[in-house]
This record gives sequence, structure tokens and C-alpha cells, in this order.
Amino acid sequence: MEKTSELTILMPCLNEEETLETCIRKAQQFLTSNGISGEVLIADNGSTDRSKAIADLCGARVIDVLEKGYGSALKGGIKASKSKFVIMGDADDSYDFSDLMQFVIALRNGTDLVIGNRFLGGISKGAMPPLHKYLGNPLLSFLGKLFYRININDFHCGLRGFNLESIQKLDLKSSGMEFASEIIVSSALSELKIIEVPTTLKKDGRSRPPHLRTWRDGWRHLRFLLLYSPRWLFLYPGIILSCTSGLLFGTIELSNFHLLGVHFGVSSLVLAFGGVEVGTFMILFSILTKVHGENRNYYKIDETFRKYLQFFSLEKCLVGSLVFLLCGISLFINAVLTWKSHNFQDLNAVSELHKVIPAVGLIVGGSQIAFFSFFLSILEL
Repeated sequence: MEKTSELTILMPCLNEEETLETCIRKAQQFLTSNGISGEVLIADNGSTDRSKAIADLCGARVIDVLEKGYGSALKGGIKASKSKFVIMGDADDSYDFSDLMQFVIALRNGTDLVIGNRFLGGISKGAMPPLHKYLGNPLLSFLGKLFYRININDFHCGLRGFNLESIQKLDLKSSGMEFASEIIVSSALSELKIIEVPTTLKKDGRSRPPHLRTWRDGWRHLRFLLLYSPRWLFLYPGIILSCTSGLLFGTIELSNFHLLGVHFGVSSLVLAFGGVEVGTFMILFSILTKVHGENRNYYKIDETFRKYLQFFSLEKCLVGSLVFLLCGISLFINAVLTWKSHNFQDLNAVSELHKVIPAVGLIVGGSQIAFFSFFLSILEL
């Protein structure tokens, strides 16, 4: 779409008649007082009050977004924007649309995504629930920084600006509140330039409850962060689980032992066997998820991972699988022959389980590797 102005100030709207006019007037004042060519764009998401009429009277451009959801409204607004830059913010009068110059300067200097930081700029009393302020936002921001190595300390600030062309290339998918996380994560994975600037948050001017639902939307943000990070969802937990379980399994297989008055015997052996199998499955699944994610343009595979991936050719994996299967079958045959030598009568259960469990583990592991290698080859077609 041809750009007709420098800046679009975008506000998603669902029944905001109490505060919408104030937000629009502040945004218009900002554009006028700073000599910026731009527009105020309202992405209405099905308002049943006077919001659309108010926006029209104020001279804002209004578009209807039929698909429900915060992310849907913003995606609709991004698609309809006619400017080089977009600054988005909630229409509840909690953000000051008359003070956006830091965002504009950063965008003019080549930044792709500018995130407001309310903790740096100031949060008015009562503007943010204590659960959000001291637990939800800090925890999710910490996980976002940890998972994606992004130096952003307020992942969920609703006031943010971006270069329209850069963000449109990301092909963002989320329809709900998790859109706020997706735009940051996708920008980071695409190696866009991201910075934070201080912004203020005051208590919103609505008399009704906010659209945000603490536990539902918090889970949707956490779910998104996990789904886009197979390393933290599958790989690291899988490595920890398989290594600790493998160490326990090997120790018990050599000899049952006591520790702090606890006997680690055949029951612990079965538990350790389960841990090794689940951990291995998680590691293999992280590889499959990573390759699938690259195929769908969710993220790029780093060079280190690509080098390791070369070792997982179908032929190499099948050879490894065959070795595991043959070893497991040999151990199993040995256990059966021992049973036969006793005329298939009852044997010492503990002694036999020490033979059978490793056999089953090798057979299951070999089968996992074979199926994994075929599935990986399918993804790489």
C-alpha cells in the first residue's frame, strides 16, 4: 500500500465510549503540535456502544475488524495503515498519546520496534493490579528475556511503535492478547532492531472492568513464549531429565544402594527408565519442532544447530537404531534363555528385571530413533 503519511496512531477499540474521544484528541494534538503528517486510526472490534460514532465525530479514520480479539484488531489496523510508522496503544486513556516523541525519534533513527517501559516511566497508584505489577509482568518479561535473549523489561506494555514494512514481513498470527508477546518475539527472531523507551501508565478512565483476564491471558502469553522456544520447552528439560535419570539408572543397574535411609532398588530402576525415555523423547521432539518452525518461517535455525543437524541423516540414524535394537534383542533373548533353563518357572523377580528393563529400554530407544529419523526426513523434504 502506498504510504501517504509518516505516522499512524492506532487504537484497538471495543466499547470505549468513555475514553475514546480523550485519546483521539491527545493523539491529534501530538501530530499537530509536532508537525507530523499522520492519522488516528481506530480498529473497531465490534463495539455496541457509541465508540464508532465518537471516532467519526473526532475526525479519526475507523475500520471494522470482524474477527474478535485484541490481536485481530491490531492486525486489521496494521493492514489498513497508510503510514511509514505506526504507534499502537489502548484506547482506555491509560497511556498518554500526547507524549510520543521518544517513539517517533527512535523510529526515525532506524529502530524497527520501540517498546514502552512503564516501570521506567512511572506507574500511577491503582493503574496496575499488584498481581500484574509484582508477579505477572516481571515473571513473563524475565522468561521472555531468558528464552529469546531480548533486553526488554516490560514485555506487556501496550504502547509501542514500529516500522510498518518491517512488521508486515513478520506475518503475525495471534488473535488474542498474546499478540503483544508475538510482535516482540517474532521481531527478535527476525533480528529486527528493538529498543525500550520510558513511558507512563495511569489508571484508565473506564467505569467497566478491563477486557484483560489475568489468568486466561497470562496463560496465553506463557503458552506463546513456550511454543516459540523448543529449546526451553523440550530440549533443556529433556537433557536434565534424561541425564539425571540415566545416572540413577546406571547406578542402580550396577548395584542397588541406600542413600539417607532410602533404598534404591528395582522400583527406582523402573522410574529411572521412564525418565530416560521421556527425556530422550523430549530432546528428539525439540529437533523436530525446530525444523518445523523454520519450514513455517516461525524462526531461523542458528548455524550451530544446523551443524549438529547434519549428524541426524536418515541413514546414520537408522544404523544407530539398528545397533540399539540388536543390543536390546540380544539382552532380551538372554533373559528368555535364562528363563528356559529354569523350565519357564518363577525366577527371582529383582534379578530378572535388572536384565529385562535394559533390554526393553534399548528396544524402545532404537524404535524412537528410527521413527524420529523418518519424521525428520519428511520435514526436510
